[in-house]
Amino acid sequence: MQSKAVTQKKTKTSLTDKAYTELKKLILDNKITAGDQLLEAELAALLKMSRTPTREAMMRLDAEGLVEVRPRHGMKVKPVSIKDMKEIYMLLIGLESTAAWQAAQNEQSEKEIRTLGNCVTQMDEALEKEDLVAWAHADEAFHKQLVHMSGNERLIELVDRFFDQSHRVRMLTLKMRPLPVKSNADHREVLSAIVDGDADKARRLHRIHREKSGQMMIELLENLGLTQL
Repeated sequence: MQSKAVTQKKTKTSLTDKAYTELKKLILDNKITAGDQLLEAELAALLKMSRTPTREAMMRLDAEGLVEVRPRHGMKVKPVSIKDMKEIYMLLIGLESTAAWQAAQNEQSEKEIRTLGNCVTQMDEALEKEDLVAWAHADEAFHKQLVHMSGNERLIELVDRFFDQSHRVRMLTLKMRPLPVKSNADHREVLSAIVDGDADKARRLHRIHREKSGQMMIELLENLGLTQL
């Protein structure tokens, strides 16, 4: 039988995970926006949880670079600047193209390939309806599935962190960009290279895709004078 101490520890962990997941979603969905500052008690009330799991969730998000936690001042959501986005895209270009190369080298199951292909199908369907939010979710799912297929746990962790840091900006500028028709074609070509096991081609195609998307995002922010979001 499990001891009372072990049961209490599991309960505490599950509450912290719940607080972390809910608080992170509020930030990524721009429900709590850049510059917003909330006290620990206010966040606990918002999440309808006690202050202990709320505090631990805040600290985890601080470690991920999404917020800044200051004693007696609670939590402040960090803004993302053009400089931040340039650095994030530079890292994502290298990390994700490496993931594509590794994914093509690995022996992938039919389920993994089908999951990646379904993401492209969902992107096509969303674009036909001009549903950019659905397209963005399918696009994110593609990138995360691609990185998952690399099998490199450290790479997966790093990409998740930088992807999350750029997520708010991507969603806020979603309707300011042209319809991403070429992006869908790029994803389909990367998928084909992975299916063919052509690692160098998968890496090259994905790198070009990421470089173009990053350049477009930076130019958009600069043209609109959006120094930070």
